[in-house]
Amino acid sequence: MAKTVLVVDDENDIRVFLKTLLEDNGYSAITAEDGEAGYSIAKKEKPSLICLDISMPNVSGVKAYRNLCDDSETKDIPVVMITGISPEFEDFIKNRKQVKPPAAYFEKPIDKDEFIKTVNELTS
Repeated sequence: MAKTVLVVDDENDIRVFLKTLLEDNGYSAITAEDGEAGYSIAKKEKPSLICLDISMPNVSGVKAYRNLCDDSETKDIPVVMITGISPEFEDFIKNRKQVKPPAAYFEKPIDKDEFIKTVNELTS
């Protein structure tokens, strides 16, 4: 049975790209367009991995990440942060004391090979 990856991003093109990339590499992929929906789907579906954009309307990726980390049902699901924000943000998010650092961090545009390698490592 294919492992499920949840892709949370407000940009439809990114959701479609990552969903297709994941499915082409043997994963089942589900999507959400903001942090609120992503958190809700994560609680319901319990994916093997979550790919989370940082900058989104409604509930940001940072807030969604905190919610995921604070919830006993989702706190152990690895999260890959994906963003178009500056590299300094990686240092910011990794140094937050309120939550553990994300399992991985990717800047847009995403290196497909490195992304799939990381997904494989985090879901094995």
